Amino acid sequence: MLSINDITPFQKTLIQWYDSQKRDLPWRETHNPYIIWVSEIILQQTQVVQGLDYFYRFITQFPSVSALANANIDTVLKYWQGLGYYSRAHNMHNAAKEIMAKHHGNFPTEYTAVRALKGIGDYTAAAICSFAYNQPYATVDGNVYRFLARYFGISTPIDSTNSKKEFAALAQQLLNLTHSGLHNQAMIEFGALQCVPRSPDCNNCPFKESCKAFAEDLVEILPVKEKRTKIRDRFFFYICIDDNGYTYLKKRSNDEIWKGLFEFPTIETPKRPMLENILKSEAFSEIVGKNYSIINQLPEIKHVLSHQHIYACGIHIRTNEQTDALHSCQRIRIADIHQFAVSRLTGKFLEKLGW
Repeated sequence: MLSINDITPFQKTLIQWYDSQKRDLPWRETHNPYIIWVSEIILQQTQVVQGLDYFYRFITQFPSVSALANANIDTVLKYWQGLGYYSRAHNMHNAAKEIMAKHHGNFPTEYTAVRALKGIGDYTAAAICSFAYNQPYATVDGNVYRFLARYFGISTPIDSTNSKKEFAALAQQLLNLTHSGLHNQAMIEFGALQCVPRSPDCNNCPFKESCKAFAEDLVEILPVKEKRTKIRDRFFFYICIDDNGYTYLKKRSNDEIWKGLFEFPTIETPKRPMLENILKSEAFSEIVGKNYSIINQLPEIKHVLSHQHIYACGIHIRTNEQTDALHSCQRIRIADIHQFAVSRLTGKFLEKLGW
C-alpha cells in the first residue's frame, strides 16, 4: 500500500507536467459523455493524429446518441470507413439503440450501467465516468501500463492473468479522488508523449529521480510481455467486373473481419493463388461464367491486421453475363461505388482500378 507521502508528490508532479505539455483535443473540452465515448472508441486502435479527422467527420454526421441510434448501419459503417476494426462501429450502433430504449436517450451516469453497454469494457467505462462525471475510476490503457511498469519497476507481464488486477489496484491507489478525470487524462497523456515505448527522453522526465526503471537501467526492458500474437496468413482473389459501366459488390455477412462492409466477389484460397489455376476453377466459373475478357491482372497487396496478414490480388474483367452468384451481389454503377462502405483493402484496389 502506497503512503500519502508517496502519492501526493506523484499527483502534483503529474498535473504540473500535464498543464504545460497536454495537447489541445476536442474531447477534452467537453463533459458530454457521448462525445467522450466516440473519441475513446476511435482511439482504441487509432493514434490521435490519424483519428482526429475521423472523429470530426463522425460527430458531424452523428452529433448525438439519437442520431447514431436512428442511422442505418450502412451509413454508420461508411463514416467509420478507414478506421478498421468495424465491430466497434456495430457495437456503438447497438449501444446507442440500447441507450434510447433503456435510458430514454440519456447517456447513463452510473459506472455499472455504462459498463453494461455493448462494446464497452472496464477501461472505456472508467474513462467515460471519470472524464464526463469526475467519478473516481482509474483508467488503465497501454500508456498507463507502460508508465506504471517503468516507474515502479514492475516485471509482471502486462498480458498475464494477474497483471490486470495488479495494475488496476495500483492506478486506483494513485488516483486523485478530487480531480479524477484530470488525473486520468494526465496519466494517459504522460505515457503517450513522455514515457513512450521506444527511446523515451528520460533525462528530461519529471519523474526520473524516483523512477525505478531509470535507476536500474530497465527502461527498454519494461513493460514485459509474455505472449506473442499468432499471425494467420490468408489469400484473397478479387474479381473486379466492368459490365458496361456497372460492377458488382457483395456485403460480408459473417462475424469475422469487415462484417457489413462491401467487397468485390472474392475467392479465398489456402495458398497464394496462381491466375491460371483460378481461371480454371469451379469457383471462378460460378461467379463469372464463360463469356468474359480480361482487362488486366491486379498485383498483390499485403494488408496487415493484428492477427492476420492478408495477401490479396485480383483480376479486372469485362463481362455482361449475370450468373446466379452475381445475382446475390449488388449491381451498382461504378461512378457510385464510393457511396458504399468498403474495407481499406478493397479501397486500395479501387485506387488501382482508378474507380
